[in-house]
Amino acid sequence: MVNAQHLDSLSAEQLRALAAELIAQVAQREQAIAAKDGELKYRQAKIDQLTHEMAVLKRWRFGRSGERLDPAQLSLLDETIDADIAAIEVELEQLAPTPRAAAQTGPPKRARLPPGLPRVEIHHEPDSDLCATPGCGCTLKRIGEDVSEKLDYTPGVFTVERHVRGKWACAKCQSLTQAPVPAQVIDKGIPTAGLLAQVLVAKYADHLPLYRQESIFGRAGLAIARSTLGAWVGMCGVQLQPLVDALKAELLSHAVLHADETPVQMLKPIPLHT
Repeated sequence: MVNAQHLDSLSAEQLRALAAELIAQVAQREQAIAAKDGELKYRQAKIDQLTHEMAVLKRWRFGRSGERLDPAQLSLLDETIDADIAAIEVELEQLAPTPRAAAQTGPPKRARLPPGLPRVEIHHEPDSDLCATPGCGCTLKRIGEDVSEKLDYTPGVFTVERHVRGKWACAKCQSLTQAPVPAQVIDKGIPTAGLLAQVLVAKYADHLPLYRQESIFGRAGLAIARSTLGAWVGMCGVQLQPLVDALKAELLSHAVLHADETPVQMLKPIPLHT
């Protein structure tokens, strides 16, 4: 920091250099503030757009009256709306400046998975049973565990993955050690990546609408509501968006695209709407 006494001892050339440095610092800070302000405006505009889309979708989903649609067509429309609503909710949560406060402090109320389904235990324990606190090194003692159940599926058979995370405590320094929670496609959701892959492949590759998958899962022992399946599809769509963006960028980087064995000359990049 330059004080008044120090300024008196500077030459004219040094003063000009100091003034130029201060001007550059001010310009840099103004640029950073403008960029931050632009980001906030974009985020708010995106939130407003998604909120409006959410209201329109919910009006379609819950406020229909008098449509003369075939029941099968209506079911497909509901599936699409459920997926879109779930995707918008995930995007809004990501755009929120601060994490949304939980509506309840306890664990989420969720129907327990049927006890008759086969269960496979997967244990997650610390790499070492020695306390990692600097200067301690005492042997940890197992004092309990946290268990979370995930629903998995192989064609025709449901199974349950029981993820067991042991709690290890140090009697000397009173520290608690526990293996981290395994990463999931849907945070705090019950489906495994295998079940989600089955739903997406069946819907988009095998052309099985969700109401048919609901019946298939019911014959396997657990009927999953199509609204739940639709929400899963929407959430997976958000998670897969970086892959979509990467594929889009790769396609637009080429001058020629081949589709149905017909070359298409691209004179300039064409924006694709996903």
